Amino acid sequence: MTRLSVVVRSLVTALAALLAVVSASATAPAAPQPKAPSDFVALRSVDPTILEEIRYFTPHNFVGERIDGYRQPLCILTRPAAEALHKAQTKLVREGYTLKVYDCYRPQRAVDHFVRWAKDLDDEKMKGEFYPRVDKTRLFVDGYIAEKSGHSRGSTMDLTIVRLPARPTRPYVPGRPLVPCYAPRAERFPDNSVDMGTGFDCFDTLAHTDDPRIVGEQRANRLLLKRTLEGLGFVNLAEEWWHYTFKSEPYPDTYFDFPVSMKSLTSAP
Repeated sequence: MTRLSVVVRSLVTALAALLAVVSASATAPAAPQPKAPSDFVALRSVDPTILEEIRYFTPHNFVGERIDGYRQPLCILTRPAAEALHKAQTKLVREGYTLKVYDCYRPQRAVDHFVRWAKDLDDEKMKGEFYPRVDKTRLFVDGYIAEKSGHSRGSTMDLTIVRLPARPTRPYVPGRPLVPCYAPRAERFPDNSVDMGTGFDCFDTLAHTDDPRIVGEQRANRLLLKRTLEGLGFVNLAEEWWHYTFKSEPYPDTYFDFPVSMKSLTSAP
């Protein structure tokens, strides 16, 4: 056998081995994603009238990009929490309002994304809107970011009230000038929510539910949300007017990591 033949045969053998590896990689099944327990549901399957504006599926949040684990703009909750929220919606609709959720179940991988972002002190592209008066080095100390979130247990949601008929919210356009989340309503990013005194996810003491500087209509709106939800078994996080947890949550000590997607629901078709 000539030297050239040996070289050619070696090249053919090596190419065949490489193609086999590439083919195996292409056909290897992706690692299965974790699934939600059977008592997790899409909120829309319990009450399709509640508005959903899932901010972490979009770049309009304090990080400035879609957050890990948000595959769809979808509110997922444990069924008891969703059914209690339906009761709240029924009461509010009678008064001319509707609920709107900004976030519901949040996978642990999303919380991990927040933690990575908080440790990157050079990334402050959304500071002008969401934390103008907070030094990023204090996000953990001041409790704005933590390594665990009650949202990952499936019975916590971030929400507001919208007067009916609901007007559409102007789409967020990345790159436009940012306005502080505590600015007067006419100046900050427009939201079809009633005026709560600050925008959602405002890292500022003005976002504390009972901050004494919030008065008049703004205070009345916060108290309407609080009174309605607390009467149905929810508890508010005092530092965030938008944050509520269903007290009788079925998983008080479990933090889930399945993606926010209909495919994660075992009850989904």
